[in-house]
Amino acid sequence: MIREVFSTLPSFKELRLRRGLNVLLADRMDTATDRQTRNRAGKSSLVEVIHFLLGAKADKESIFRNQSLREAYFGCRMVVGGEKVTVRRSGSEPARVLVDADGMSDWPVRPKERNGDGPSLSNEDWKELLGWEWFGLPVGEEAKGSQQPSLRSLISYFARRESAKGFLEPVRQSEEQSKWDQQVALAYLLGLDWTIAQRLEQVRRQEKALAELRKAAKEGAIGAFIPKASELQTQLVLLETNADRVRKTLESFEVLPEYHELEREASQLTLKISGLVDENTLDAQFLATMELALLEEAPPSEEVVEKVYAEAGVLLPEAILKRLEEVRGFHRSVVANRRGYLQNEISGARDRIRKRDLEKAGCDQRRAEIMKLLRSKGALDQFQQLQRELTRLDAAVESLKQRFRAAQQLESSKVDLDIERRQLESRLRTNLLEQNSRVETAIRVFEAISKSLYEDAGNLVLNPTHNGLEIEIKIQGQRSKGIQNMQIFCFDMMLMQLCAERKMGPGFVIHDSHLFDGVDERQVARALAVGAKKADECGWQYIVTMNSDAIPRSFPEGFDLTAHILPVRLTDAREDGGLFGIRF
Repeated sequence: MIREVFSTLPSFKELRLRRGLNVLLADRMDTATDRQTRNRAGKSSLVEVIHFLLGAKADKESIFRNQSLREAYFGCRMVVGGEKVTVRRSGSEPARVLVDADGMSDWPVRPKERNGDGPSLSNEDWKELLGWEWFGLPVGEEAKGSQQPSLRSLISYFARRESAKGFLEPVRQSEEQSKWDQQVALAYLLGLDWTIAQRLEQVRRQEKALAELRKAAKEGAIGAFIPKASELQTQLVLLETNADRVRKTLESFEVLPEYHELEREASQLTLKISGLVDENTLDAQFLATMELALLEEAPPSEEVVEKVYAEAGVLLPEAILKRLEEVRGFHRSVVANRRGYLQNEISGARDRIRKRDLEKAGCDQRRAEIMKLLRSKGALDQFQQLQRELTRLDAAVESLKQRFRAAQQLESSKVDLDIERRQLESRLRTNLLEQNSRVETAIRVFEAISKSLYEDAGNLVLNPTHNGLEIEIKIQGQRSKGIQNMQIFCFDMMLMQLCAERKMGPGFVIHDSHLFDGVDERQVARALAVGAKKADECGWQYIVTMNSDAIPRSFPEGFDLTAHILPVRLTDAREDGGLFGIRF
């Protein structure tokens, strides 16, 4: 609960707040022109100041880093854990929060003195302390690695900011709030098992990682597209078989240093044998010719010679016919010489063939010895080539194994994640049944608040789905901007009542004027009355900022708004009329 908001900035409008409804108005001055508005009066800035004091980030875009404000301290006096606490923080040193309280000795995080400014905490420790006091969140070592909701996530449902677009829908306190953060925070505030939402977020992240892996595979970032694991297994078995075959060949491989010299000798022997065979073939043909000629070689018969000579004696002179015996002798000599020549040629051819056969047999034997040696051993370059091939195959096997494992992971993980999603949905359904009394209370409270604003009350629906807890609000005309905003009002009032019953929460709900944009003034009047009543019943504060000309003309009987309007009034018609009292 906030008692007072102040600043060391001299022109700042200090606010004193009380239990129940607190209304901060921005007036339209009679001297204001048409171009002067109250949009810069500081209504939303009050929400920003409170968030700043509750640990919100102060980045370069923060108003508290503005040159006109950064040296000033902003502070508030509040009740934390039953103790009155004064807090101050500056845009010039946003990482440190000055804290002063009587009961600090019981805090799990102890403030420390520094530079004579008084006790202080780091902003992170301050948020842990508030989370511990208001929502029972862990601190210190216990908080590290915890997936419980953060203070900043929870507190933003009780002080929605227009700058974060916190008025879009009831279940989201900012436009950038993730589904996981929303589900964990609301499950925590409703008293449900928030760990289901936390685990579901882990499933989502794993599914996203698998989707990225498949996308990378399709785009070739990790190789070819990953086919089915069964197909890759077949390829892997065949590739490993081939690699094993080459490996065994290498294990039994013997290197022969003279391999290539012997290979050349074997080749020369083959050529030589071929030449000898060709020469033998020619000599065999020559031998056959000579043997045939020898058979055909014979002198003419003596009767033929005598007949020839007798006929010649008739036709030629007597002298030509003499010496027949001499002619016979001559013919016998010619034939004998011819036969001797043929015999010599035949003998020479046979001798050459025999020598070549012997030489060929020697070449055949030597070539056989060389070939046997070449078959039993190999050359060094062949061995190196086999080694390179084995290295390539081993690399291909390892790559395929990785793709096989990736495919298995993709297939099995998807199945496992689908199963876990169904199990989480089942856990969620069981949890809703176990916490049925809390669920029914939330439904009844929301319906009662909604019914106080509209004849047709809205309904709060909690759906257990495979995507986690889905919270829906159904009301007639819910597309209307004004009705949507009133759904947020009902939702926040419900959270206030449920947290008050469980004795947790900050003790306040803050709505700035943006909540009432587009809302019928009758619903605005009822909302202010309902908010005041709920705050009184719960012992909380309901802090509202409004434009004075947006105040409804009439209110429910028995409700007096003027009793809840703060003495400080804002305006944008003067340079010093806003919350900060200056323009920047």
